Amino acid sequence: METISQVLLGAFSVYVMYKFIRSLRLVPNQYAYIVERLGNYQKTLGPGFHALIPFVDKVVYKQDLREETIEVEPQECFTKDNVKVEVDGVIYLSVMDPVNASYGVTNYRYAAVQLAQTTTRSVLGNMELDQTFEERAAMSREVVSVLSEVEQLWGIKVHRYEIKNILTPRTVQKAMERQMTAERDRRAIIATSEGVKGSKVNDAEGMRAEIINISEAEMQRRINEAEGQAEEILAIAEATAKSIEEIAGALAQPKGTEAMRLQLSEQYLDVLSGLGRDENNVILPKDISNYDAIMEGLSLGEITANKKES
Repeated sequence: METISQVLLGAFSVYVMYKFIRSLRLVPNQYAYIVERLGNYQKTLGPGFHALIPFVDKVVYKQDLREETIEVEPQECFTKDNVKVEVDGVIYLSVMDPVNASYGVTNYRYAAVQLAQTTTRSVLGNMELDQTFEERAAMSREVVSVLSEVEQLWGIKVHRYEIKNILTPRTVQKAMERQMTAERDRRAIIATSEGVKGSKVNDAEGMRAEIINISEAEMQRRINEAEGQAEEILAIAEATAKSIEEIAGALAQPKGTEAMRLQLSEQYLDVLSGLGRDENNVILPKDISNYDAIMEGLSLGEITANKKES
């Protein structure tokens, strides 16, 4: 009997020693320990060394404050056009309030995954199949928005949600491949037709530019010829006016009239000598015996008239 009492006493001593040792806690960095005293929340232990009251205080939760990566298992969803797809993803979150993460929800990891899955199903149900591949970012934002509504209650912070895969049945994949092939063929045909159209437009513009250049060159040539003729006429007129002015000035000089008459007489005689040179005819004035009278009445108009009569 005494031996049994000693064994029991020894076991009790070991248990008490164990409790005293367990009351000394060393909390690692980026961890938080939730302590209850007689079943009620007492305090939260941060990183460092802490001493608790044996048999009274108890560490009931150990929360990791680092960012966690939680896999969202694949689930079957139906799109707006009744196509079954399989979607999975990843949630990135961290504990911000250890107390709410411990008492606000039974298991915040499981709860976050379930809420992400239900939200994904709801979002996909409002999209057609083609949109699901284009609107991944919108779907992720919607899931994060829904999870943010329970962040304070659950004591967590959802940083982001990423959709990993959107898998469709093989029959749908084949149909999508045929559609993409047809779309690529259509784009190739359109690109070829646009190239032919651009080539014809360029050829037409080139011909138009060539015709315009030729017409402008011809117009410039005619303008140049007209300007040349105008300059020639102007030069002749200026020369004629100048010669007339010089003749008038010479006539105004002393003995100018006699010099002009002498020159006209010489021209008159040259005209008479030239007329009929190639023929067997001799042309004489109508009154050759009165040479002085002829010379006195001689004028440039008479010589011109004689030229016309001859």
